[in-house]
Amino acid sequence: MSNRPPYETSSAPLLQRLPARLALFRALQLGDMLCAVPALRALRTALPDTRITLIGLPWAAQFARRFRHYVDDFIAFPGHPAFPEQVAREAMLSEFYRELQAREFDFALQMHGNGAVSNGVVQSFGAREMGGFAPSGEPTADPQRFLPYPAGGPESLRLLRLVAHLGANHGNAALEFPLTDEDRNELRESGHPATIGGRPYFCIHPGARHRAKCWPPAHFAAVADAIAARFRLLPVLTGSPQETDLTAAVAARMRHAAVDTAGPLSIGAMAALMQGAQLLVCNDTGVSHIAAGLRLPSVVVFNNADMQRWAPLDRRLHRCIRDPHGEHMQLVRSHAFELLAELPVPQADASPRLAMSLE
Repeated sequence: MSNRPPYETSSAPLLQRLPARLALFRALQLGDMLCAVPALRALRTALPDTRITLIGLPWAAQFARRFRHYVDDFIAFPGHPAFPEQVAREAMLSEFYRELQAREFDFALQMHGNGAVSNGVVQSFGAREMGGFAPSGEPTADPQRFLPYPAGGPESLRLLRLVAHLGANHGNAALEFPLTDEDRNELRESGHPATIGGRPYFCIHPGARHRAKCWPPAHFAAVADAIAARFRLLPVLTGSPQETDLTAAVAARMRHAAVDTAGPLSIGAMAALMQGAQLLVCNDTGVSHIAAGLRLPSVVVFNNADMQRWAPLDRRLHRCIRDPHGEHMQLVRSHAFELLAELPVPQADASPRLAMSLE
């Protein structure tokens, strides 16, 4: 931390001292970042005139652009040997720290794990003040600045609790995923809406960043066939370019023809496609948080991840099932049927959700 004196002496919560420049460190992947949106919203409400700079993984530049109403600036983090999210470019760290120190941040907020390693990273930013999570059970120098890392609970609520501890008490835990004209134009230009042809549809997302999280393709295929037969919906498969083998494996095992959209489609365009769907069936991965942000009904299959921490909060709209051994296919199907039964009966020649997403 910088040797400069604190920018203001006060007994008020730190974030209510209205820092002019705030650095926020959270260098994680899509789902983890979307869980932080309620905390970002609370920060912006508490600090409407503060310039908030997000320091995150390089991909998160697009996250910062999408949430520009909460984030003013972005700096890519080159990685750290103790963090598994990216290969650390250690030769760049010194210049990275010099750049941040030159910004002379008033406050640096650590929202990357329990702080065992990340507090040292954030301390090197050279901000006048810093705060965030601290390892639970360890004494902390300043309980006003640091909150012991919670042992459990939903991720979005953990982060809201942290910013409330620091003075941003205006939060609710609802996720969001704003769509842009760029997203809609990319989806339109992909040709997928023309292939769907106005038919009502649902989405199957069989992939995940870690293949160990993935439910068997045969199970996704069986559930997709059951939904298509029962509700006369078109199955649409979604995935990244690295997941085309999974969507192809699902399609090959299905009796009903599916539209396979996996490939070079951005996260935003895929979200615009999802917005037009009646339902999403997926693994525990980032798209489940996109569905929560879009208010899209979903069935999420968990492997061994902490379901209490990562499941969407609305368990009526988002049904979560732990099935690490692929034993509960009938339960997944039953939850999908229940969610779809609550929706208006779709018309064979119209997909109003897709039309809405392209407007």
